[in-house]
Amino acid sequence: MKNIDLIKDYLDYLKIDKKYSTNTILSYEANLNHFYQFINGNVFTTKQILVSFVESLKKEGKSPRTIAHYITVLKEFYKFLEREEIIKENPTFYLEQPKMKKSLPHVLSEEEVTCLLDIPLRSPLDYRNKAMLEVLYSSGLRISELLHIKMYDINLEEATLKVMGKGSKERITPLGDYAILAVKIYITNYRPLLLKKKKNDYLFLNCRGEVMSRQAFFKILKNLAIEKQIQTDFSPHTLRHSFATHLLKYGADLRSIQELLGHASLSTTQIYTHVVNEELKDDYKLSHPHGT
Repeated sequence: MKNIDLIKDYLDYLKIDKKYSTNTILSYEANLNHFYQFINGNVFTTKQILVSFVESLKKEGKSPRTIAHYITVLKEFYKFLEREEIIKENPTFYLEQPKMKKSLPHVLSEEEVTCLLDIPLRSPLDYRNKAMLEVLYSSGLRISELLHIKMYDINLEEATLKVMGKGSKERITPLGDYAILAVKIYITNYRPLLLKKKKNDYLFLNCRGEVMSRQAFFKILKNLAIEKQIQTDFSPHTLRHSFATHLLKYGADLRSIQELLGHASLSTTQIYTHVVNEELKDDYKLSHPHGT
């Protein structure tokens, strides 16, 4: 079997057995192809060559987070080769992850969220954008989860949404009144105009009646943030981070937030306690007579 076929077999394994998302598989494929070129097509390599590859990534200016992703991909790939008895020893065993500075997620203030969601409603696309943002802030979905909502996933009467998260893990999340109202108006009056007599089960459609891409939606978000003069740094996860932080700030249980976000580990959710603590420190400094 050719070395390149081993990579193809591994990617098929991720798709069929592990049920990884298309985006995740594409990122793994890109990393492995880069590595394959570096090792001149010979996956039967050594720890020294792997270390040289990591050093080459640093010289290319890759960030510690990107390098960490490469190392994770390589470790998982060689575990697969070891499990399939293609190699006897795993050369990535002693490969160390780079140290990364932990940074707190960027979070919008409640006033900024209100401003962002106050969209002038002039066209079907405006009503769609309004519904998407309300659902995003109401439920804390990942962008990919939002874009893959099907019509039958949402229950407007019970105000719930069925979400297919990472690793094909399904969860049910509640929706607030604002989100329900915005979605009802969009579905009743404006989705049919976007659908243009086509057949499509996806809830949120682009102007051609097709499912929206992640890039297109993030562009909409960025343009709205600029239009609203929101100063906070924006990313596709900003509303998700804001959802979690605002829930925690007003007393929601951390484990409940974990369930709503679809986090596998509570430690992932705990980052939001640090965000809230930083906000409390800022409020203290501003409010207490001897705070500064």
